[in-house]
Amino acid sequence: MAFRFPMRAQSIGNSEFYAERMTEEPHPHPNNKNAQATVTLLYQTNMVGYWRSVTILWCKNLMNYSLNIMVNSSEGNFQYTCKIDLKPWHFWSKKGYKSFEVEGNQVDVYWVLRSAKFTSGPEPAADYYVALVADEEVVLLLGDYKKKAYKRTKSRPALVEPLLFYKKGNVLAKKSFATRARSDERRKEHIVVESSTTGLKDPEMWISMDGIVLVHVRNLQWKFRGNQTVSVDRLPMQVLWDVHDWLFSSPGTGHGLFIFKLIAAEADSDKEGSGHGGDSDTSTGSRYYSTRSPTTTSEFSLFLYAWKIE
Repeated sequence: MAFRFPMRAQSIGNSEFYAERMTEEPHPHPNNKNAQATVTLLYQTNMVGYWRSVTILWCKNLMNYSLNIMVNSSEGNFQYTCKIDLKPWHFWSKKGYKSFEVEGNQVDVYWVLRSAKFTSGPEPAADYYVALVADEEVVLLLGDYKKKAYKRTKSRPALVEPLLFYKKGNVLAKKSFATRARSDERRKEHIVVESSTTGLKDPEMWISMDGIVLVHVRNLQWKFRGNQTVSVDRLPMQVLWDVHDWLFSSPGTGHGLFIFKLIAAEADSDKEGSGHGGDSDTSTGSRYYSTRSPTTTSEFSLFLYAWKIE
C-alpha cells in the first residue's frame, strides 16, 4: 500500500507548527467557576490513504466532560470534528459508538470508559480505550484495553504505528501541578511541578519525574525563566520554564509554562551543554528508564500550562 504525505504533514515536527497549534487552542480562566482542565494530544497517523494530523482533546469541569477528535484534511486546511459528550452522571455515555466522515470516508469511533481510572486531569490513566477505525483498520488506539478494542471493532491493527508529536495540558491547582508525559505508551511518566511562592522564604520550584527531582530552582524571583538539560534514560531532555506570571501578576490571571523536549541521542553537542540552566540549583544525573527508541522519542514534546488558583 502506498502512503501519501501532504506537505502539511511533512512539516509537523517543526517549531512553527507547534506555535500555530498552541495559539489555536483556548486557555482556561481560573477565576471562572466553570474553568476546565484540558489535555490535548497531537498524533500523526495514516488514515484513508493519507498521513494526517489527528488531535485528541479531553475537557473537564464541574459540570461537563467531553472528548473531541479532530482530523485534518489531506491538505491540512480543514478539520473534521467528532465531539463526544461524556456526562459524569450518565452511565450509558461511558461506552459508545459514533461515526463521522473524513473527505467522504466513514470513520468510526468506539470507546469504553466505564472502569476508567483518573489521576488529576481529564485524560484517563488506565482501564479504558478509544479506537478510531477506518477501512476496517484501527488507525489510532488510546488506552490500555487494546485486546477488548480489537475484539469489539473486529478490525485489524494499524499497518503503521501512529506517532505522538506533542501533548499539551492545562492544569489548575494551588501549588502542585501534575501531568503524564506519555512519550512512551508502555510507561507512565508522571511529571510534577511544585512551587512555594508565598510566605517569608524565598520562592522555590521543583520539577520531578516519577518521584525523582530533575530540576530545583531557588530564588525563583530572579530565575523565573530558564532551561536545564537533564538525563532521562540516558537521553538528554531539555526542560524550559517561564513562571513570571506566578510572581508578578494577579492570582488567576496568568500561568506558568513548562516545555519538556527529548533531544536526539546523537546530538552530542547538546549533551555537553547539560548545564544550560546555570542560574538554577539543579539535581543532575537523575535517570528514568523507558523503552522507546531515540528515533521516535526525539520528536515528542510536552507543554504544561500551570494555572494557579486561590
